[in-house]
Amino acid sequence: MRLLVIAAIAALLLHTTAGAAPASVRLEDLTWTELRDAQRAGKTTIIIPVGGTEQSGPHLALGKHNVRVQILAERIAETLGNALVAPVVSYVPEGSITPPAGHMRFPGTISIPDAAFQALIDGAARSFKQGGFIDVVLIGDHGGYQTQLKAVAQRLNRDWAATPARAHFIDEYYRITQTAYVQALHAKGLSDAQIGQHAGAADTALMLATDAARVRPEQYAAAAQGAPANGVNGDPRPSSAALGQAGVDLIVSHSVAAIRKATAARQ
Repeated sequence: MRLLVIAAIAALLLHTTAGAAPASVRLEDLTWTELRDAQRAGKTTIIIPVGGTEQSGPHLALGKHNVRVQILAERIAETLGNALVAPVVSYVPEGSITPPAGHMRFPGTISIPDAAFQALIDGAARSFKQGGFIDVVLIGDHGGYQTQLKAVAQRLNRDWAATPARAHFIDEYYRITQTAYVQALHAKGLSDAQIGQHAGAADTALMLATDAARVRPEQYAAAAQGAPANGVNGDPRPSSAALGQAGVDLIVSHSVAAIRKATAARQ
């Protein structure tokens, strides 16, 4: 009798688990029927996270932007409660390929033409609209293409004017890393020279707070002493996960607030 009761409980738990909605906010983790059901339950916002594959000195992995925007987009979606996250766009404009300029001077950086990038974002957004999403959110982890994301969103909204769907370029996601996050680091005693513009303390701390496996602390000194010839602008040595967490919290909270405001104002 005891074995029968245990078997019945196990079967009930298995049935409950099998019928439960997947916990992941990643679109690519869902089946199409799970996605359909999630949309019917109110998940009609999709976040397109845009990263980039570029050098970040000898101490940060080439996929820094891709990994970071994936993690932060998921945290934003989880906080919103009505959003899912599309696959990361990892191929972005990084400047001239031949002759190489900027990050393209270093192996591992990938650059695509502006037109190809905008067409990719445009096509993805239109696919999501066709697939039942009402709000398409664009966020980018790299500064070089922010104006292009804005231009794509504006074009989509012109085309979608007679429909309920809207595209939202959320510039707060990136802008906060250049404003409030920098101010927070100043408050902790870091100088502008340490914070830097690329792969310095600010950039490195954010990576430590999101995925420390992509950071090589043993290369900090070489990164600082070899700058800017080695692709670094700043000094990663003062960075820490705690400093980066302040940036993570700012990015997530400000992005969530901006998305809620944008979707509430949708006409």
